[in-house]
Amino acid sequence: MRMLFLDQPLPLAAVALWVKKDSQKDHDECVSVLAGLRLWHSQQLQGGLQGYVLNPVFKDNLRIALLGGGKAWADEGSSLGPDRHARDIESLDRYAMERWEVILHFMVGSPSAAVSQDLAQLLVQAGLMKSEAGEAPYITSAGFQFLLLDTASQLWYFTLQYLKTAQSRGMDLVEILSFLFQLSFSTLGRDYSVEGMSESLLTFLQHLREFGLVFQRKRKSRRYYPTRLAITLAAGVTSTTSSSSSSSSTSSSSNLASSAGAGDAGYIVVETNYRIYAYTNSELQIALVALFSEMLYRFPNVVVAQVTRESVQQAIANGITAQQIIHFLRTRAHPVMLKQTPALPPTITDQIRLWELERDRLQFTEGVLYNQFLSQADFEVLRDRAQGLGCLVWQDVAHRVMVVTPQGHSEVKRFWKRQKSHT
Repeated sequence: MRMLFLDQPLPLAAVALWVKKDSQKDHDECVSVLAGLRLWHSQQLQGGLQGYVLNPVFKDNLRIALLGGGKAWADEGSSLGPDRHARDIESLDRYAMERWEVILHFMVGSPSAAVSQDLAQLLVQAGLMKSEAGEAPYITSAGFQFLLLDTASQLWYFTLQYLKTAQSRGMDLVEILSFLFQLSFSTLGRDYSVEGMSESLLTFLQHLREFGLVFQRKRKSRRYYPTRLAITLAAGVTSTTSSSSSSSSTSSSSNLASSAGAGDAGYIVVETNYRIYAYTNSELQIALVALFSEMLYRFPNVVVAQVTRESVQQAIANGITAQQIIHFLRTRAHPVMLKQTPALPPTITDQIRLWELERDRLQFTEGVLYNQFLSQADFEVLRDRAQGLGCLVWQDVAHRVMVVTPQGHSEVKRFWKRQKSHT
């Protein structure tokens, strides 16, 4: 702000006088960040001294933003007239929560949750899910960790993964980023026009619609409503900090922030007989428990599950670690459980870790088996060739058996055919 109306570089000595000596380290970090963002850069003054000068584009635009002027980014739907199907804040919050929860339900494998092929592919590219040929995607270790985050953190992670793939989709990254930040300055409950949007932005708008960041009544509708998820995205805070004039919308905001990560904290009771009692009505939380346990009974306000060797090892096979399961149970332990020390029965935590270690006893390596050699010499020639190529996995000299990697199989096979033709 001090440099905003300076046309000449400011000497480094002058900048150094802005802070006390005991805060010099913090000051240096801030200077480094500003330089990294290219908001300012060093420039040589007359006499050989070094100084700082603001990025001219940043400086001009910040002046416009502070003093007024510039072109309005949206007409707030005024050119379209009043919306006959206008949405209030409460319904927008409800819509955003429902759309975001569909994504989370899809990740935990709820059969009722369906998402577009684009979104499913994005979840796989982000490493949150895995997809085998001909099979439905399933959650990974990173995906399970993702579900434990609060909604704001989930949104940021998901948005960053989307931006990484934007250019490969033929989208303009700068245009998308600009639109995201514009949304953060929009007014909750007010509609905006899509007039003047490029095809790239219109495609992006449809993706935001599926994520729950904007509401659009129909795909071809000429107006859209930003939801609380989009408005608070750039702020980097949870939705619970947003104020609202109505108590109902405040309640929706709270649900929005806690729908997956921080919500329903303190609802799980774990017994030494490997039974889990989850006092919740949330379909998502129930699905999370089902990722590593077998569901036994379900009642209006509680579900009963059993932690078994098979259920834990199935979860571990899907990439969820024993430590993540224990952390999940501990962070959602019922207040009654928290009165104990430790909160979870040691027999349960130890057994979950042991079940994980069971899978580590053997290491599986894919390979191609070579056997039924007619002579020891044939076996040794081919084995030496495989060793030379660095693709020999295992050998049994006594029984003339060896295994090579799938990658080296074609080369070893060609060598063997040439060898046979010469003998």
